[in-house]
Amino acid sequence: MSLRVFLQESPRVIVLASESHALLFRYIPSNVVPNSDGIFSKSNSQTSVTKCVVEFTALESLDLPAYRSLQASGVHGTLGLINLGADTFLCVISAATRVATVRPGENVQKILSVEFYCLNKNDYDNSILDGANSYPVSYSGSGDQPYNHGLDVQDNAIDHPCTELKKILSGGTFYYSVDFDLTNRLQDRFSEGSAFDIDSLDEDFLWNAYMIDSLIRFRSHLSKEDKSILDASRILTSAIRGFVMTVTISAAASPLQSLKSNYPSTLTLLSRLSCRRAGTRFNARGLDDDGYVANFVESETVLWHPPGLCFSYAQVRGSVPIFWEQATGLLPNQQKIQITRSPEATQPAFDKHFERLEFTYGTVHILNLMSATRVGEVELTARYQHHTQQSPLNRAIDTESPTENRLLQSHFDFHAETKGPSGYEAASLVRRLVQDRADSFAYLLCDTIDQPRDNSDRSDKPNEAQSTVILQQQGVFRVNCLDCLDRTNLIQTILSQMAIELFLCHRSERATADFWLRHSAIWADNGDALSKIYAGTGALKSSFTRHGKMSLAGAIADARKSATRMYINNFADKGRQNTVDMLLGRLVEQHPVYLYDPVNDYVDSQLLERAHEYTTEETIDIYAGTFNLNGKGANIKQDLSVWLCPRLGSQNRQPDIVAVGFQEIVELSPQQIMSTDPGRRQVWEQAVRLTINNQTKDSTQEEYVLLRSGQLVGAALVVFVKSSALKKIKNVEGSVKKTGMSGMAGNKGAVAIRMDYANTRICLVTAHLAAGFANYEERNRDYRIISHGLRFQRNRSIDDHDTVIWLGDFNYRIGLSDEKVRRLIQAGDLGTLYQNDQLNLQMIAGQVFPFYSESQIAFMPTYKYDNGTDEYDSSEKARIPAWCDRILRKGNNLKQVEYATAPLRFSDHRPVYATFKCTVQSIDEQRKEELSRSLYERRKPDVAHAESNGNEKTHEDDAGYLSIAARLPPASSDRRKWWLDRGLPARSQIQPPQSNMILNPMRPPNPFTAANEPDWIMVGRSAEPGGSERRASNPPTPPFPRGIRSSLQPPDNKPEASSLMSNKVFSKDVLASPAPPSPQRSSTASSVRRKPAPPVPKKPPLLSKSGTGSSNRPIDAAEHTVSEDFVNGDPSNASFSSRSSRKGSSMATAQVGLSGDKERRPPPSSSQSRTLPTPSRGEDRGSGRENLLDRDDEGAKTIPSLQPLRPT
Repeated sequence: MSLRVFLQESPRVIVLASESHALLFRYIPSNVVPNSDGIFSKSNSQTSVTKCVVEFTALESLDLPAYRSLQASGVHGTLGLINLGADTFLCVISAATRVATVRPGENVQKILSVEFYCLNKNDYDNSILDGANSYPVSYSGSGDQPYNHGLDVQDNAIDHPCTELKKILSGGTFYYSVDFDLTNRLQDRFSEGSAFDIDSLDEDFLWNAYMIDSLIRFRSHLSKEDKSILDASRILTSAIRGFVMTVTISAAASPLQSLKSNYPSTLTLLSRLSCRRAGTRFNARGLDDDGYVANFVESETVLWHPPGLCFSYAQVRGSVPIFWEQATGLLPNQQKIQITRSPEATQPAFDKHFERLEFTYGTVHILNLMSATRVGEVELTARYQHHTQQSPLNRAIDTESPTENRLLQSHFDFHAETKGPSGYEAASLVRRLVQDRADSFAYLLCDTIDQPRDNSDRSDKPNEAQSTVILQQQGVFRVNCLDCLDRTNLIQTILSQMAIELFLCHRSERATADFWLRHSAIWADNGDALSKIYAGTGALKSSFTRHGKMSLAGAIADARKSATRMYINNFADKGRQNTVDMLLGRLVEQHPVYLYDPVNDYVDSQLLERAHEYTTEETIDIYAGTFNLNGKGANIKQDLSVWLCPRLGSQNRQPDIVAVGFQEIVELSPQQIMSTDPGRRQVWEQAVRLTINNQTKDSTQEEYVLLRSGQLVGAALVVFVKSSALKKIKNVEGSVKKTGMSGMAGNKGAVAIRMDYANTRICLVTAHLAAGFANYEERNRDYRIISHGLRFQRNRSIDDHDTVIWLGDFNYRIGLSDEKVRRLIQAGDLGTLYQNDQLNLQMIAGQVFPFYSESQIAFMPTYKYDNGTDEYDSSEKARIPAWCDRILRKGNNLKQVEYATAPLRFSDHRPVYATFKCTVQSIDEQRKEELSRSLYERRKPDVAHAESNGNEKTHEDDAGYLSIAARLPPASSDRRKWWLDRGLPARSQIQPPQSNMILNPMRPPNPFTAANEPDWIMVGRSAEPGGSERRASNPPTPPFPRGIRSSLQPPDNKPEASSLMSNKVFSKDVLASPAPPSPQRSSTASSVRRKPAPPVPKKPPLLSKSGTGSSNRPIDAAEHTVSEDFVNGDPSNASFSSRSSRKGSSMATAQVGLSGDKERRPPPSSSQSRTLPTPSRGEDRGSGRENLLDRDDEGAKTIPSLQPLRPT
């Protein structure tokens, strides 16, 4: 069913229309958020999210002539919505082709092309995406040229932000079906109802889960009838990535000859690639903390024979399920494998992985194809076997069948077995390892059986057919090699063949050679497709898989593929990985598209207010230590407990996290700085482990396990955690950044490890910055390179964490002479030394480590000592002592307890350590979900009642009437007046405090604007000739309306007064308009207390432009009178007077405007008159802001930690 796409320009609306219904999309700006009553208003919050209004309606309710078509050929559904930067895009499938029919009525489409339509702007409506266009337009014929021939298209083209996404989605590796749930295997989807049900979709294989999630939630809120109509429209689409193909088997070549049928049968292969740990070859390896592995693929072979017999067999492949990484390199020996986590820290995630497999498939049989001689693969195999033996699934359990293990493992060295003269044909030897287990696993077999009609039904309708399961698959083979591509695909072909042979054997049938040739061809295509996704090229050994023998042409093709892989993995995979992360919504700066729903918005706001109900806090202890070893490895057996396990008092607990950084762990020779030797790091790693665990043996404390370690030539970072903390830690990652020799050498740089401890993000960094007394600018540059250039997966940076601790040899020196530094050290004058410390001065200047803190230094400089002594450098170089080794922190949840050094003397540095107390948050997701559902069900009837009464507020109603500030109502419209909302009175009750007072014409028109003007002023007459004073007969006047002006001259023709009055609005008629009198009060507040105005965000005082012109000068007085001549329109005789000073004006008016219950100043006496202030030209015009600005002695100057200590 083809869908149509329409666009309405203003307001911008995109419509996906079926034959009877339409799905409408409207954009809401990110700074416009609805309140709990559904009213849209602008928000100054930086955390607001992009929202859209989605509506499902009948097509006849739309005014289609107001829309234009965006896709002439129609589309095939939507993959969802995605935010890129400030823009929101709707992704639709513009071209697809059918590639498979699993069973009759179950068709699979391959996506050939997609389009992205922007919801909030028209800049990309006509953009050109030639690089992503799967259907380029060609021009033929003599003289026929496109209309823009000869023009530079790039001059007008706009770079579309979705170009890379379109390339990957249009690459022929994505599939969808509108007939059935493509994310689940046949055995798991017999009881499904809707083809697109959020409860049945397997999100492990749903690649558009991030984009379609908001629309699935929208669907779940529809009525049952609308939900059925939406499903029937095929607008929402679920997509997988991998490979799907069906080959037709003629009746003559069918292996099931006993079933007499003249119709052909079909053989289908479906490979579903998991999106959980998706990525490219060297960017996604091993396991994550949730138990998901890289390149995990479920492959299902389906054989269907008419009229309804169906065979299905599933097997899986996936990366070795431990924590390991492999570096890229142009040469094979440069692609070194590194295991990044200890066995104790790996086992929990390993168990999660296989428990999930066992729950889904039953018994799991591991078939490991890695080499027994290659160094990296040998280490992986040994660890794999260790964790398998430790798994609880590997222990015998009691079942109805004889006692058995649920996790088994076999090792088949593929390279060794196929090295002989038989070549790859020897791979069939794997049969003897798995034959028994393959027989016990069986397969899925179902058949279509006609259900007899009821005896009362006498119609001529045929009997209804229903699929009945005859046999189910009881287990699964998990196959892996290093990449899970070439060797794995060949072995899985053999396993698939074994399963079909078992099925045919049970039926006493045999397949023909033509059938097995088709079977091998489809598996060869599968290997090529999966290899292109993960490694960038087709699979190696595919020639043998396809033809059953290896040819010279196949060997040459494999060599070409290997060279292409090397180029792609080194130069293109980083961009491909970024595109995959963008598609899955895993980039740090990405945020999802939320659909506007008054109930959901209310629930979200309530969840924030009630976060304490599902969030708990705990305090953990962190130890951080740093030591520059000066390349010394001979003293590795020295007691390190004085540094790693200091006595910190009875209140100090056992640290939950121990982070130890080393610098110059190896000698930084020219040969060493270009490569990393892990041997020395592993030795020190073991020394740290023994030291901290020896301390726990003397008490009941827990042992530590290695969480992760990292190394960059001489810099290394090792992180240990308590064993009980492992269950709270996930997403552990490491990264390095070189800064030596302009980033080419690793003699200088940083190593970082990050983790999520519960719901708190922690980052630990050890760094070795540039050396040299005067090179502080280079050290600053090294910091900036590390801070901005060091990236974790999904583009996380160091600053994207709640808690950051930097430790290392920063190499900042003390800016004094050697003689003076040594004299101050002898005198113990650390304050003067710290005053001249380069790092301290650079931090004060804001050049380095912004927003970081350092505790007070109470120890002597840590560099440079004579080895083995406490004497500072006595060599000819006589290096100046300095605090090179430092520990800095950032995070509001972090409190430092200790900061000290330890007396280890075998290096020219002294080790430094610090301890912290860190508050981490834990969110109970189950409790949060329960609370969310409860709030939703409670709020939904209220919103439904409001809608039934016609009070529904939509974005369209409020278009152009948005609030100017948060928590203020939007401007009034012809449909709604904010002062009448919720039944509030419409008439003002404010009265002047005295009968001879009027509203001050000098005050700003906006009553909520901060100003120095009072609200009320006195009205009086000029003095009579006889000395008597004439009172004003006119009553108080209402406020001046906007837009009424009068030509008035200031008294005495003073230029200052003229400038001051130039922007004011006056009218004799308005001033003389009557108003009801009111009794006098002792305050300028109204006689009836008015409703306090909502708070308005104030502009920072430092940004105000007071004093820039005489018209904007603040008025001095708070007590004013105006003569009646001015009121009566005779400004030439008008007089003004003032008795208050400029300093006394303060913010009384502004404060009353912001909060009505503030106490006002007493009213002026009636005898006072008012004159305009005429400050001299030399007077400070900014003095009126004294109460708005911070005092000069406030700010950084009053913070002791930022002030250098000066000698007395």
